[in-house]
Amino acid sequence: MNCRSLEEFWAFYVNQHSKPATRRWHFAGTLSAFLCLLLALLLGRWPFLLAAPLLGYGLGWYSHFFVESNAPAAFVHPLWSFLCDLKMFVLMLTGQMDREIKRLGKRPVLQAF
Repeated sequence: MNCRSLEEFWAFYVNQHSKPATRRWHFAGTLSAFLCLLLALLLGRWPFLLAAPLLGYGLGWYSHFFVESNAPAAFVHPLWSFLCDLKMFVLMLTGQMDREIKRLGKRPVLQAF
């Protein structure tokens, strides 16, 4: 995996998240991390700061090991992987992820979230 740009890495990243269940686990992890950060700020409960990356990465990594059967891209490119996690989250939130999969030449599996 010798990606020279974030756009090249994005194509690899989408391929590594080919199963809808993997993408749903990532979505749940990212949403959980955001909620933990929000709770930490609003309630001043700083243990939520520790829970944010544990939930965010934990749920995503679970999906790679037990659903997708591949290694998380964060092991090789942590910053690009984080940025792509956010991009996938937004695309899923706005209902555009299947279109992005098609754009990259992958066949989406349409399922209800």
